[in-house]
Amino acid sequence: MNRAEENMERIFREGHHLYQMNDDLSYVYQPLIEENQFLNKEKDREPLPVYEESKNRLPGLVWDEQPSVVACYNKAWEIAFKNLRTPQPEDGMVSNYIDTAFNGFLFMWDSSFITMFGKYGSQVFDFQKTLDNFYARQHMDGFICREICEKVKGDQFHRFDPASTGPNIMPWAEWESYLVTGDLERIRKVFPPLLAFHLWMRSWRTWPDGSYWSCGWGSMDNQPRPMPGCSVEFHHSWSVWVDTCLQQILSGKLLVRMAKLLGREEEVRPLAEETALLTKVVNEKLWDPEIDFYCDLWPDGRRNQVKSIGAYWALLADVVPEDRLEPFIAHLERRDEFNRFHRVPSLSADHLGYNPEGGYWLGGVWAPTNYMVLRGLEKYGRYALAREIAQNHVQRVTEIFERTGTLWENYAPEQGPEGLAVPGAPARRDFVGWTGLSPIAIVIEYIFGIQGSTAEKKITWRIQEQGRHGVLRYPMGSGTVDLVCPAHGKGEKPSVEIKANTPVTVVLQWPDGTEETIRAGE
Repeated sequence: MNRAEENMERIFREGHHLYQMNDDLSYVYQPLIEENQFLNKEKDREPLPVYEESKNRLPGLVWDEQPSVVACYNKAWEIAFKNLRTPQPEDGMVSNYIDTAFNGFLFMWDSSFITMFGKYGSQVFDFQKTLDNFYARQHMDGFICREICEKVKGDQFHRFDPASTGPNIMPWAEWESYLVTGDLERIRKVFPPLLAFHLWMRSWRTWPDGSYWSCGWGSMDNQPRPMPGCSVEFHHSWSVWVDTCLQQILSGKLLVRMAKLLGREEEVRPLAEETALLTKVVNEKLWDPEIDFYCDLWPDGRRNQVKSIGAYWALLADVVPEDRLEPFIAHLERRDEFNRFHRVPSLSADHLGYNPEGGYWLGGVWAPTNYMVLRGLEKYGRYALAREIAQNHVQRVTEIFERTGTLWENYAPEQGPEGLAVPGAPARRDFVGWTGLSPIAIVIEYIFGIQGSTAEKKITWRIQEQGRHGVLRYPMGSGTVDLVCPAHGKGEKPSVEIKANTPVTVVLQWPDGTEETIRAGE
């Protein structure tokens, strides 16, 4: 028995997967699996925190003029804590986690986005460990299923099912967490499984030119993107999928950054080459000059001309040439496209398939894709537009919260009865779930303009709000920082209240473009 066979037998014998050796001989052994510490991780036994007992340790939102947003913020945390789970003896989970709150399965991209607001509560509950359970289910060739069973061991899909995995945004989720926690040891642990998964995607989800494919269930369920006659949900349509290509570019770039932190640059040289190749493919084959937009490429050489929110991964992946930036971003501001009553619909309103009630991904407004758009706009310095979209989205989410008392899976892009903002149709209620992004991360980062990096011991605060606002117990590694800006008039620069129990530099950026640096906690 050779080394690959020995490791395959060991992994299966130790019960990490339900497959038997003789059931599937298509595995190609990935040596990085030997570094995956989650495969043999003991199950967590720590008790779960209780919201009522822990809420005063969470970051506290201060916004005197918007008490409903503060209430929505608190409700998001309350629902999130109700969905915390701990591994059971008979299941395949290894770490405490937050349930996706959908169907008894943990979803890869839901969980990744959940961690992006969960990072602010990491001192009370380590939301990032939710992803441990995906790494613990990694197959010996690097595959990780996008949907894993919570109550029993095993995956929801066979790895060669077109709907079996994706979107690959776990590197982004880990990087976002690292910026807030500064936990380099976690980066050291997650790097091998993340790299192995990226390489699996490259081996099994690409066309001969290196471009990537997916399907509806591996992307955005029911968008009308495939060739006519192909299943919207389950077939790749022999197409190049623009969002999947862009997500792999982002994954590759972040893995290169992680490798530099860890001194493992040599291992990711192929990824740097791949991102350069994919960027060329995206800009030469997927950009449609007729509509100034990135689109999927059908096998007959036509671009599908579907303006999907998925194209805006191009901003976050940092691939948009300067001469295309303005026309590409302009779609977000056009009333007949993405600038609707509730921004940003997942499908442009000028598409024949657009559903004003949402119809899931036929126009529904989703917190995770809105967050992606905001992050992408920030990448290109479009803070004003990001703030404008964030304000609109949070206002609509809050209006619905005031009437229903909860948060929803997605929202309708158009007005409902009596001109009111309404949940999407269909949409699940109490969805925290990734909708926790809206009143937590989007408010803190894009309305208040507060963004921190524990690794740099630095917080940047772009102050735009004039009413009293801020965040108490903002996490900075194991420490916290209180950040409160008093009410002030337009053009005034009040004395901002900053208290820290850990050294931190706070850079205040005022609306007139000037900066002020304050050091605290020293």
